[in-house]
Amino acid sequence: MRLAGQDDRPLPDSVAGNDRLVFYEYCISLIFVSLRRPSALVRLRPGQRGWIRGLPYTILSLLLGWWCLPWGLIYTPLTLWTNLSGGRKITTEEQQRWSVSANRM
Repeated sequence: MRLAGQDDRPLPDSVAGNDRLVFYEYCISLIFVSLRRPSALVRLRPGQRGWIRGLPYTILSLLLGWWCLPWGLIYTPLTLWTNLSGGRKITTEEQQRWSVSANRM
């Protein structure tokens, strides 16, 4: 199962060792509509800084996220927090649930 706005790339293989699977968020706002979407899953190796991998999504949200009232002003700081804190980690249980749901479709 894919989150809304996610592409059809295959899910990464199971996490090996201390690797982490994370996703980042971005916010794009137009005057009356604000969209908060997840990125594709990203594998982070041990010692790799997650916030650096999330910089493109952070910049996108900074430039295009604020332009809707009130949701742009609410969603943009939330996406910035998620990205600058290294992304949202996907647990093994969530990954298994996603792969089972994707196989059913």
